[in-house]
Parts: sequence; C-alpha cells; structure tokens
Amino acid sequence: MEKAHKKLNAWKEAIILVKMVYEATASLPAEERFGLVSQMRRAAISVPSNIAEGAARQSKKESIQFYSIARGSLSELDTQLELCKVLNLLDSTQMSRVLNQLNQVDGLLSGLIRFKKES
Repeated sequence: MEKAHKKLNAWKEAIILVKMVYEATASLPAEERFGLVSQMRRAAISVPSNIAEGAARQSKKESIQFYSIARGSLSELDTQLELCKVLNLLDSTQMSRVLNQLNQVDGLLSGLIRFKKES
C-alpha cells in the first residue's frame, strides 16, 4: 500500500527541492561543509519529512501543524539561500532554479494548508 504523502504534489516537489539543494551545496567551499551546507541540507530534508508526517496524522489540526513546520523550514532555507547570494557562494542560475522550486513547494503547501482548514 502506497503511503498517503507519496500522492501529494507538495511532497513530490519537495523531494525534487532536496535533490536540487544537495546539488547546489556540493559546490560550496569545503569550510562551509559543517556550517551552511549542513544547515541548508537539514532545512531542505525537513520539508518533505514534515509533509509526510502531516499526511500520516489523523487530526486536521495535527496535519496543519506539520505542514506549517514544513513551511517554516522553507523560510529557513530561503534565508540560507539569501546568505549564499550575499556571500557570492552560488551562481545566479543555480540560485534562481532552487528559489523557483522553493516557491513552487511553498505555493503547494499553502494550498494544502488551506484545503485542510476548509475540509
């Protein structure tokens, strides 16, 4: 039986975001491995993980809470990407691709939260 979260577009797109973050952070300087790289990867991983946990919850309130945590992780990742931009650690093409994917996931999560609140 397929898990409920695997049917959610927000989860599928968040998985793609994680892959993109891993690819982008692979090019960061070695001295950032335990700093920014680690933080960005953990924030990215948190997004689909919390979507999955929210989808598995029985109550609407709990589901919304985990989806909201996923959105918080997106905001954290957005801030870390901004730091990469300010510090000139990522090229603009890579930055743009990751930010576009982040915004797509954010939109899907917003819709998911809205749907849960209205159901």
